[in-house]
Amino acid sequence: MIGRLTGSISEANRNPLIIDVGGVGYLVHVTEKFANSVQVGKKYTLSIHTHVREDSLDLYGFKDEPELTLFDLLLTVSGIGPKTALLVIDRGAEATQRAVRSGDVDFFTTIPRLGKKNAQKIIIELKNKLGSTHDLDLNMQQDGETKQIIDALLSMGYHRQNIIDALTKIQDDGKTTEQKIKHIIKLL
Repeated sequence: MIGRLTGSISEANRNPLIIDVGGVGYLVHVTEKFANSVQVGKKYTLSIHTHVREDSLDLYGFKDEPELTLFDLLLTVSGIGPKTALLVIDRGAEATQRAVRSGDVDFFTTIPRLGKKNAQKIIIELKNKLGSTHDLDLNMQQDGETKQIIDALLSMGYHRQNIIDALTKIQDDGKTTEQKIKHIIKLL
């Protein structure tokens, strides 16, 4: 299996891209946004999903691990194949996660190949799984306001998982860090 590729793009305005790695050109399917932003000859590192079927072996490349993780989760939904999952990822990993958490069916129905039933299926099947992915993202974030909030509440004796659960419930509506901490304490 191929997990990551680092190489230069040999042709622009093409999807799948051809990534030249040590003289071997790999065809890698990427999001349209990424395909439109690449520069010929520039070196890129892509996280790779190797999709093996009876009649083909396809590579799907992503600029970072959160996109790859979300892609893998989308493939667990029955009726969602790699090309449809790639179209969803093209809308942005953060936007997709928000749409799943908020149950935004309209977000998914604007994506080609996705009807209302598949949109509902994605939301239902990924809601719990994305909660754990979001928690991991918060744990990995080592700077900024989220880290300050987590550190402050940990020092008060609250458990990390409870803090993270509460963080996902509050809205970022212009509150200061102190106000957010007070709000989370009320939730805990």
